[in-house]
Amino acid sequence: MTDPQQMKGGVVLRLAYGLYAWMLFVLMAAAAVPVLLLTPSLTRRRALVRALASSVLKLIGMRVQIRGLERIRIPCVVVANHSSYLDGVVLAGALPPSFSFVIKREMSSVPLAGILLRRIGAEFVERHNHRRRGQDARRLIREAEHGQALVFFPEGTFSEQVGMLRFHIGAFAAAARADMAVIPVAIRGTRWCLPPGHVLPRPGPIDVDVLAALPHAADDAVALRDAARAALLAQLGEPDLAGSHPDS
Repeated sequence: MTDPQQMKGGVVLRLAYGLYAWMLFVLMAAAAVPVLLLTPSLTRRRALVRALASSVLKLIGMRVQIRGLERIRIPCVVVANHSSYLDGVVLAGALPPSFSFVIKREMSSVPLAGILLRRIGAEFVERHNHRRRGQDARRLIREAEHGQALVFFPEGTFSEQVGMLRFHIGAFAAAARADMAVIPVAIRGTRWCLPPGHVLPRPGPIDVDVLAALPHAADDAVALRDAARAALLAQLGEPDLAGSHPDS
C-alpha cells in the first residue's frame, strides 16, 4: 500500500519544484528583455538567448546532453520532433546562434516570450488562415533561398499520446527550393520533464541527437519529408501517429 504521508510529501515537492522552475524562467526572461531591446546585433541577441536557455535548464535540473553537433553546417534546415513546450527552449540552448525558429503565430502574443522570440528573429507562421499560411510559406522559401538557417517542428503541434504526428511539407519545400541540407534532430526527455497537458515541470535528463544530413534531389520536398520522418522514427523508437491525428 502507498503511504498517504509519502504521497502528500511527493505532491508538495513536485509543487515546490514546479513553482521554482517557473519563477526562474520568468525572472530570467524578464531580466533578459531590456538587454535584448538594447542590443543591436541579431547574432549577439541570439547568443545571449542561447546562454540563457542553457543556464536555466541546468539550474532547474534538466541536464541536456547534445550529440552530433559537429554535423551542423550552416546554412541548413533543422527539423525536430515535437513533444513538449520545452523543445524550443532546448534547441535554443543547444544549436549555434545562427538559426531562425519557425513558430506558430499565436506565440507572438505571449507576454515575454513574444518579445524574446521577435528579438532573436523568429519567423511566425499562420496555421489556420489559408491565405496567410500561403504567404508565410512563400516568405520562408525566400528566407531559405537567401541562406537563412531555419529550425522547424514539422509536426506543428504535439499530442498527449506518445509518438510522432504527420509532418507538414513547409520545411522541406523551403529546403528543396533553396537546395539546402535538411538535418533531423531527435529530442528525448522533454515529454517527461513537461508533459503535454501539464503545467508543472519536473527535473530529468534531456538528450539531443543531431543526425546526418539527408541526401536529396532538387525540388523533391516529399522525399525529404519522408526521409526525415523515417530517420527520426528510427532514432526515437516511438510509434508513428501519422494516420491517427489527420487534422493536427
